[in-house]
Amino acid sequence: MGVGRRFGWLWAAYGISTLGTWLAFDAFALIAILALHAGPSQVSVLAAVGLAVGAVVAVPLGPWVEFRRKRPVMVAMDLVRCAALLSVPAAYALGLLGFAQLLVVSVVVGAADIAFGAASGAYLKGLVRPADLLVANGRFETTNWTASVLGPPLGTAAIGLFGPVLTVVANAVSFLLSAAGIAAICGSEPRPVRTAGHRMSPRDLFEGWRYVLTHSTLRPLFFNTVLVGGLIMATLPLLAVLMLGDLGFAPWQYGLAFGLPCVGGIIGARLARPLVARFGRRRVLLTTGTLRACWSLGLAFVRPGAAGLALVVVVEFGLIACMGVFNPVFATYRLERLPADRIARTLSAWSVTSKLTIAAMTGLWGLLAGLTGPRTAIAVAGLLMLGTPLLLPRRDERVPVSPGGDPAV
Repeated sequence: MGVGRRFGWLWAAYGISTLGTWLAFDAFALIAILALHAGPSQVSVLAAVGLAVGAVVAVPLGPWVEFRRKRPVMVAMDLVRCAALLSVPAAYALGLLGFAQLLVVSVVVGAADIAFGAASGAYLKGLVRPADLLVANGRFETTNWTASVLGPPLGTAAIGLFGPVLTVVANAVSFLLSAAGIAAICGSEPRPVRTAGHRMSPRDLFEGWRYVLTHSTLRPLFFNTVLVGGLIMATLPLLAVLMLGDLGFAPWQYGLAFGLPCVGGIIGARLARPLVARFGRRRVLLTTGTLRACWSLGLAFVRPGAAGLALVVVVEFGLIACMGVFNPVFATYRLERLPADRIARTLSAWSVTSKLTIAAMTGLWGLLAGLTGPRTAIAVAGLLMLGTPLLLPRRDERVPVSPGGDPAV
């Protein structure tokens, strides 16, 4: 099903920037280790503090994005990310690169990521027909998992051949190309309506959270997705320590264990629309949201050798395939239930909360692993994951309706 040429430009821009991001996966950590000789504590600080501070900086960006045309905001955020990333290879070439610069750049890029995501969600809802939202989100999801299969192996190979900053250059160029693609989208975009004399207030800053937390179906989804994302991301460093350290897996085996299962995400994203057409959106959300919670505990039982590697591949494939179905259905469900005048603030609040939760839980699980060992910490996360389906909404709610009587678009 076609969703229009304008969406095609947006999809192409998303694909280019997503591939660039996956090419540069963990690039800052590798630069810190290989070029700056940073230790484990500094690398952890770079990952956690950059994520958390970037999220805090992005808090006022939600209301700022809400009352502006979304396409110029997206172009601007792409250019900000490009410029910030290009400062890293420039400083490296001049022998001036330091840890503080990596930290500042990670904060700037993190904040721009959140602002771009908020603007793009609002822009997508106005760009395609309501009936095509699931198709569009399914294509984004397929693109993301395809890039996750191709990007990290190509990126690590490029780092091995050409040095640690090449993938950062590639990521910066991808944002530049993304900006060009978004700028090429034809057609006018109406300016968001704003009450005369209205000035940004603390209420605007927290309106996204207020709307989600008072919405009967978005509220449980909010807590579910934030907690699931935090538990998954918090255990990734621990699994790396367990596999590469305690169990003696080679780096290529570790890469294979997490690259190959991403094919499950591609399959899941392709199945999302047919499954919704057959079983309905609410049932698909409940089923895949429940199934995706059942896999992580298996990672606590990984053992050395081929059998252990196969276990990780199977567990990750099952988890990612369920996420591949759940994510586009969830993204569509969320957009349909957000009024047009609150999309950017709500998506921004959602993303800020998710990133802060990931940063906090990553630090907390690191402490837990230090006390109990990585395997036990992974098992605790897996057990908590089994309880997350209780947070999924058990009933549906009507899509918000505009004053004219049509679904808010």
